Amino acid sequence: MSAPLDVEGPAAPPRSNGELVFAEPWESRAFGMAVSLYEAGAFTWPQFQAALIARITAWETSATPDEPYNYYQLWLAALEDVLADLCAVSTDEVTTRTHTLAQRPPGHDHTGDHDHAH
Repeated sequence: MSAPLDVEGPAAPPRSNGELVFAEPWESRAFGMAVSLYEAGAFTWPQFQAALIARITAWETSATPDEPYNYYQLWLAALEDVLADLCAVSTDEVTTRTHTLAQRPPGHDHTGDHDHAH
């Protein structure tokens, strides 16, 4: 089962030539966390989608003109909202784990032979 990601609409993830686009490693981690938790039955996709649309709407109404739009910051905030609403984890625990994941070095998620000649 995979998440029913919108191809169109306000909650649709950034794409290029039909492929998902992640500017930073933490963005793909945030995306993966939400999809994995959905697939594990932690929440329904409409619950997550509603939280994401609410976060996007709130950003649109409160953002300053020079504030950059970051879809995955809103995605992560929506995931935090859904998990906190379900009392699956405390807001403090979500924040702590989020910061821990975000601080992992680039390439941490990739497996394979990384031996380098000295």
